Amino acid sequence: MNIVCANCFTTNRIPDDKDYNNGKCGKCQQAVYSSTPVALGNNTFYPFIERNTLPVIVDFWASWCGPCQNMAPIYNKVAESSPTLLFAKVNTEQVQQIAADANIRSLPTLVFFHQGEEVDRVSGGLNEMQMKQWLVQCVQKMKNT
Repeated sequence: MNIVCANCFTTNRIPDDKDYNNGKCGKCQQAVYSSTPVALGNNTFYPFIERNTLPVIVDFWASWCGPCQNMAPIYNKVAESSPTLLFAKVNTEQVQQIAADANIRSLPTLVFFHQGEEVDRVSGGLNEMQMKQWLVQCVQKMKNT
């Protein structure tokens, strides 16, 4: 299994029988897995979504977006309770080209990626139950492809 370090963005190979939650990065020696969303930028977005074996959920947001601000604590809480998924955030004000490449038309937008491929997306603010239900649907969709 490949896990991209949440700190230095180096790809780490973790044996499938090992607990990746406790793994350390071979380069920076920090924890390779983060249960909190990782901020992605121009140089880190594609490596993070393409090189991770685990699915990556990306929250596209902006500071001026009220629903984004309301959903942020919910997104963080769901990330903390989802150890088989990776969570990331993209500030669309700072990383406009990534948002354009991802065809982001409204905020907030959550995109579920698996090994660089988009599995599903949802736009608009979600409560905790809606977000968890959407994630379950995405995992099922991923397994069926």
